[in-house]
Amino acid sequence: MSLYQFDFRSRIISVTVGKGGSAVIRLLIADEHEVVRSGLRAILEAQPNWLVIAEAVDGKEAILKTIEAKPDVAVINSVLPLVSGIEVTRQIRMRFRRTEVLVFAIDDSATQIDALVKAGARGFLTTSTPQDDLIEAVRSLAMHKPFLTAGVVEELLKSFLNKSAPRSPLSTRERTVLTLVAEGNSNEQTAAILNISIKTVETHRAAIMRKLNLYSRADLVRYAVRNGLVER
Repeated sequence: MSLYQFDFRSRIISVTVGKGGSAVIRLLIADEHEVVRSGLRAILEAQPNWLVIAEAVDGKEAILKTIEAKPDVAVINSVLPLVSGIEVTRQIRMRFRRTEVLVFAIDDSATQIDALVKAGARGFLTTSTPQDDLIEAVRSLAMHKPFLTAGVVEELLKSFLNKSAPRSPLSTRERTVLTLVAEGNSNEQTAAILNISIKTVETHRAAIMRKLNLYSRADLVRYAVRNGLVER
């Protein structure tokens, strides 16, 4: 038996129990384009016991309607008028923690995803995401489980690896000098190749050895080999 509550002033429907006693997934859609909202509504409401209880055309309305309707999942565009998708996500998660946020990210770069994660989003899709992924994402979030597509995971992994990789203490010129010296060039030859003075090469070599705690030319060669600057 289904239990419905109607609020004719806000045109919001609250549903607590669906057919067969299964729980209803209550959804909000936020996108400025009516055709996008209509398409999402058709896809989502084709699922048993899924109901779109509110729609918003901008970020401000998305926040207000989420507070009013308290959906299980808010499906929002990352680019919304008035208030950005990131701020909408932050406000929703801060004001009503039970509502999960699924974002259609126009920019699926690691920087954008990272900002949305920090704001509280736990599901991410792109505009080219297959319909099945949309359904699976909503289902996962309704159970308070995160959903990431393979593409999003790959971007986040790349970002993590780049941040985790040890940064060289050497400047670009110092790395060049190190490479040339490790390849067997003398100070004079290195100076000629780079069109700088021998004294400048010596200064760079001294700085390299100080920064890397190295004490001989052999140490320089070993460091260059280990770090892929020269071949064995």
